[in-house]
This record gives sequence, structure tokens and C-alpha cells, in this order.
Amino acid sequence: MIVVTGATGNVGRTLVRILAEQGHEVTAVSRRITNADVPPGVRTISADLSQSPADLPSAPDAVFLLIGGDLMMAGDPARVVAQFADSGRIVLLSSQGVATRPDSLSHGKAFAAFEQAVMDSGTDWTILRPGGFASNAYAWVSSVRTSRTIAAPFAEVGLPVIDPDDIAAVAATTLTQPGHTKAIYELTGPAPTTPRERAAAIGDAIGEPITFIDQTREEARAQMLTFMPAPVADTTLDILGTPTLREQTVSPDVQKILGRTPATFADWAKRNATAFH
Repeated sequence: MIVVTGATGNVGRTLVRILAEQGHEVTAVSRRITNADVPPGVRTISADLSQSPADLPSAPDAVFLLIGGDLMMAGDPARVVAQFADSGRIVLLSSQGVATRPDSLSHGKAFAAFEQAVMDSGTDWTILRPGGFASNAYAWVSSVRTSRTIAAPFAEVGLPVIDPDDIAAVAATTLTQPGHTKAIYELTGPAPTTPRERAAAIGDAIGEPITFIDQTREEARAQMLTFMPAPVADTTLDILGTPTLREQTVSPDVQKILGRTPATFADWAKRNATAFH
């Protein structure tokens, strides 16, 4: 049996579906989840990992551990991971920032603490470190729907954002296949794309032109502070505006694990075009 935490998110929802389609027994864990959120036959548990839920399955074969915002900034890594110390394997969804932004409280130190707790847990483990998610473009849904505009800073700075479905596919492989114990994988898309290029790809996907609006860093920060803490916003803007060479480099790990190239941002936009109509 495989436990998937964060089961209703961009990665977890697809991961649950993949594992169920492969015939695995799956338990989907999220703060708010119902049977309508998962495929038939998948067990659901509503639980907050920042607490001490007593209803988690004992001794699962494997666990996919997603660290949400609350846990990332305020959780107790050792206590959270200890809830799964009797599992056969833990696959942790971490962040590329552990390597590229080690001094950042949000992207570096917080995730590094969870990585260390997993490494110290006594279970087999695999760590996934994705860069930026293609699905961050959902932040543009409202402006695209209402005015066919997208506002973003650093219009010409490219990053190889990754499709969350590719993260889910990698997670499914590392949860169920041998050969990934004590491995750390960096996950990126197949090529850097700029915000302006991503806006154009969304326009192509919905069949209508999108007007791109250049934001200043200060304008973008003010917008981000409405839904994320200041340390997270500041590090995110540093990555978007002045990425390191490693953050702009395409990793071979998705290709190596899945035997295919990762999806492009345009692929993601086409698959999710209805969200922007």
C-alpha cells in the first residue's frame, strides 16, 4: 500500500491517479479530501500533518511526502517524518533551492531540514528537487479570463519550469520501482522559457492573443504578499529575476527516469487551456 500526502494538489492528484491505474492500493491524505476527489477504490484520510493524526496507515510499502507551506515554514521535520518511519520507502518532494539557495529560509533551509529528517528516518528514501512549476501560471487565470492580459516581472529571464504531471510520473516510478534508494533528483522542464514566452503559449492554447504587461519587482512583490510570506516572496523573486546558472540549466533526470523528454510549457498550457477560457 502506498500513502500519498498532498493528494489533492497539482502533483498529488495526478500521482494518485497514476498509482491507482497501475493497480496499487493507495491511501490519499489531505487536509480536506472526499471520495469524489480520488479514483474509485482509493482510500481517503483527512489529516493535517502539522498535528499528530492517529488514523494514518501503519507500515505502508511507500509514502510520498509533500511539504506544504505551513509545514515548510513552521513544521517540526523530525516529528512529521516520524509518522512514516515504519514505511518501506519515503519519496520526499523537496526543492531545487536546497542546492541553489541554501541560505534561504523558505527554499533552502526549511526543505533541507525535512531532507535531513528523511535521511535520518531509517527508511529507504528518495528526494525529488523540482525547480519552478508550470502550474504557477494558474496565478494568471483571473487576468486572462477578464482582460486577456498577463502581468509578470523579468519578462525576458528564462527558467526550465516543469509540468507537475512529470513530477508525479517520476514520483510514481521512484515509489514503485527499485534502483532509486538514496538518490536525489533535480527535476526541470526541457528548455528555459521566459514569462513573455509562457504568456504567448497560453494565448496559443486558448486561441486568442494575450497582452503581456511588464511588472516591476516591487509591483510583483506587493501582489505576492497577498498570498505568501515575505521570505518566500523575496526568494521567489530572486530566482525569477537573477537565477543561478544551475536554476537555468536543464536537468537530465526526468529523461533518465521516465525514458522520455519532459513536457514543454506549451504542452502544459494546451492540456489546461480550459482553466484560462
